[in-house]
Amino acid sequence: MKLLKLTGFIFFLFFLTESLTLPTQPRDIENFNSTQKFIEDNIEYITIIAFAQYVQEATFEEMEKLVKDMVEYKDRCMADKTLPECSKLPNNVLQEKICAMEGLPQKHNFSHCCSKVDAQRRLCFFYNKKSDVGFLPPFPTLDPEEKCQAYESNRESLLNHFLYEVARRNPFVFAPTLLTVAVHFEEVAKSCCEEQNKVNCLQTRAIPVTQYLKAFSSYQKHVCGALLKFGTKVVHFIYIAILSQKFPKIEFKELISLVEDVSSNYDGCCEGDVVQCIRDTSKVMNHICSKQDSISSKIKECCEKKIPERGQCIINSNKDDRPKDLSLREGKFTDSENVCQERDADPDTFFAKFTFEYSRRHPDLSIPELLRIVQIYKDLLRNCCNTENPPGCYRYAEDKFNETTEKSLKMVQQECKHFQNLGKDGLKYHYLIRLTKIAPQLSTEELVSLGEKMVTAFTTCCTLSEEFACVDNLNEELQRKTDRFLVNLVKLKHELTDEELQSLFTNFANVVDKCCKAESPEVCFNEESPKIGN
Repeated sequence: MKLLKLTGFIFFLFFLTESLTLPTQPRDIENFNSTQKFIEDNIEYITIIAFAQYVQEATFEEMEKLVKDMVEYKDRCMADKTLPECSKLPNNVLQEKICAMEGLPQKHNFSHCCSKVDAQRRLCFFYNKKSDVGFLPPFPTLDPEEKCQAYESNRESLLNHFLYEVARRNPFVFAPTLLTVAVHFEEVAKSCCEEQNKVNCLQTRAIPVTQYLKAFSSYQKHVCGALLKFGTKVVHFIYIAILSQKFPKIEFKELISLVEDVSSNYDGCCEGDVVQCIRDTSKVMNHICSKQDSISSKIKECCEKKIPERGQCIINSNKDDRPKDLSLREGKFTDSENVCQERDADPDTFFAKFTFEYSRRHPDLSIPELLRIVQIYKDLLRNCCNTENPPGCYRYAEDKFNETTEKSLKMVQQECKHFQNLGKDGLKYHYLIRLTKIAPQLSTEELVSLGEKMVTAFTTCCTLSEEFACVDNLNEELQRKTDRFLVNLVKLKHELTDEELQSLFTNFANVVDKCCKAESPEVCFNEESPKIGN
């Protein structure tokens, strides 16, 4: 694809954005201008992400047509800003252009969305996204030498194809994250293409990029799910916990202001409004960087970076050190005589303060664990505040918190021990067997998906180095075939004891090991699979 030089696109965005509030402070103006400049320089990538995520089945050639159409639209608006079509929001314009592509809505089954307008259409496009991308062909791969030749001869074409393929397979990942992945991909390609052993370099250096994408994909999908299912209040509490742990010296008032910015950011990002997502993300990071002294001492170098690296650097930065004067526990939530009255006066603020104080004191706890503790505290006060002696009842809240934390800790330790003994692939097969026995009524895809999520969680939490199995290096489809085979095998032999299933699992692991070394792994799997259950 030819690189698009969109000179003047910054002005085009100004009159496209009907609801845009222009900044007035010098620092805010500088940030606003740099964000607009970033959008201007990367408009081609932004269009690719939006289209590939909204219409995952669309071809690369269809995507090229949309980019061309958007450029022509820009040119019309630059020539005459008073045209009615030029006052629309960028995402609305994009969706209108998608719907206007001849035969495309019918071909890819989204014509029902095109009959809607504005917010209803945006949500329709969002709900039309498919997280299970099994309907797409295997991720296209090139021989390392071919990949390097393609990079050297046409860098833009290779990057455009890469971003298109990644975006359509990760429809809920936010645009800034995908742009960061593209940056990392180019860094890997540029560095490894200069190496003599290109294969080893590409395989080794691609691992952290893949892990980064998987982690953010899962996280963003779950937060967006919480937003859609439960509303902004739940997202508020999630981020109160996250930011309190990350920035323990932040004041509560400043935290709430930051949380409100973060929560509003998710509206555009979750809907897939890539331009608004980039703007809002930049606004959040500018908020953090403008108040480093009161927020964190660990983000100075991050704040000197440009978009999108600045935001991703802040997100990945280490948690700030706990203030020396911060006590190990906050007694006002368990020792005060007036807890019930304070709760009743303003429940939302009261529990937000509790989440803030408990989270900043426990950086070692997971976010789900912190939210469980908040719920335990809510339930405890609901009971205690209806007794004759509330203080005598909620005084033992810490014991309840410690009890649930110890249970979770034991479970994590047990699963980490499994991981240490079995390895990543062994742990996956362990979960596939266990989950299939527990819930044989689930589809193969659901069980495989559950197994993958469990493994991702524990391999991340246990922080152990992991081997990248050879099946992971052969197109993801072969890996999914082996997973589906194991699930179906356990379904057929659900009457087996745990010992017999363990023997089956060992046989299966041996077959995987053998076939990974074979000249034709897929042929080997087809030949060896029938022998596993015997």
